[in-house]
Amino acid sequence: MVSSETIVHLIGNTQTRTGLKIKAQLTRRKDPKGIKIPHSEMAKLNLVPADFHGDWNYSLLPRGN
Repeated sequence: MVSSETIVHLIGNTQTRTGLKIKAQLTRRKDPKGIKIPHSEMAKLNLVPADFHGDWNYSLLPRGN
């Protein structure tokens, strides 16, 4: 199994072709469980699924006017 630290290190060493570097930091904070986002709120998001595994790879784009 790959450690969380390894994943953060891999993400943190990512760089785009134009030189944009990614900063990544591991947090051990526990988020509350069971929070439900209403479907009406989710429908307001402009989520665009990726060609590869669009069920968990997607872009969140600005909403149009």
